[in-house]
Amino acid sequence: MTPAIFGISGLTLTADERAFFKEADPAGYILFARNCEDKDQLRALTDDLRSLHGRDRLIVSIDQEGGRVARMKPPVWQRYPAGEAFARLWDVAPASAIEAARVNAEAMGRELSEMGITVDYHAPLDVRRPETDDVIGDRALGSEPMQVAALGRAVLDGMGRAGIVGCLKHMPGHGRATCDSHKELPRVEASAQELETDIEPFRTLSAHPLGMSAHIVFEAWDPDHPATLSKTVIEQVIRGDIGFDGLLLSDDIDMEALEGTIPERSVRALEAGCDIVLNCWAKMDDMTAIAERGGAMKPETAARLERVHEAMAAPQDGPDIAELIAKRDALLALAEEQAA
Repeated sequence: MTPAIFGISGLTLTADERAFFKEADPAGYILFARNCEDKDQLRALTDDLRSLHGRDRLIVSIDQEGGRVARMKPPVWQRYPAGEAFARLWDVAPASAIEAARVNAEAMGRELSEMGITVDYHAPLDVRRPETDDVIGDRALGSEPMQVAALGRAVLDGMGRAGIVGCLKHMPGHGRATCDSHKELPRVEASAQELETDIEPFRTLSAHPLGMSAHIVFEAWDPDHPATLSKTVIEQVIRGDIGFDGLLLSDDIDMEALEGTIPERSVRALEAGCDIVLNCWAKMDDMTAIAERGGAMKPETAARLERVHEAMAAPQDGPDIAELIAKRDALLALAEEQAA
């Protein structure tokens, strides 16, 4: 099995993709808006991926957080609020905020499950600060570690009730980045002691089976390499201080924060200790080279991947999507009433 998650170019698999994916047998796939036209088309695509590999438990993943991070869009699918909505409610009624985040995530997860999706790269556990770049911005669940962890746990729990595996991102924390890692490499000058605030939510939820790295240089830990490419950060901070022993994905290896060719970046990420490379843009030359140069999946990665597969489940019995959204909206209205 290839230690990579690959993107897909369109609404259906091309002949070249079908042949390549069958041979390379990647760990899974990631979907974008270009892959999501309507419910029948999307369900047919995810069923096709499972059929191609002959197994039901397969990472078929997406970035669906709500707000501006939404690959499945209205009017076909529901609109969901960004994390900031739950952070505002926390200021009024923390218990209500936790419940609102949970039912919102469950509603979202039920939509994903209906489409044959098994993994959502949600929730961001990045602690927001005054200088936090807008790439995180209103996606953040708060500026206090305990709050972020509590709301993050609610998101993961809601997703789990819907049979969806959520993801801890972006380890060891994106909140101090003052630029967008999609476009350039952020550098963080904070001390190791100051960074304890950033890693606290990840440490609290470290038993979760799936996480994602950040393309950020933390000078206190490794001034020469971004976390995704840093053996020091992965071994000593993510695996050590945070205590995360789940499946660690790189953030999108195509992002401009990283240097070198896509295959070179992928090899470096795997050598640093990432379990899986996330390659989003469905460029056949890049995917082929990653499969050729990335080598076979390591036994410890296979074991971590199996734990992610085990977390995939049929949705639990409970309220339907409309009921969940109605409950969320009633709870979020508390913050609006307080503001008025």
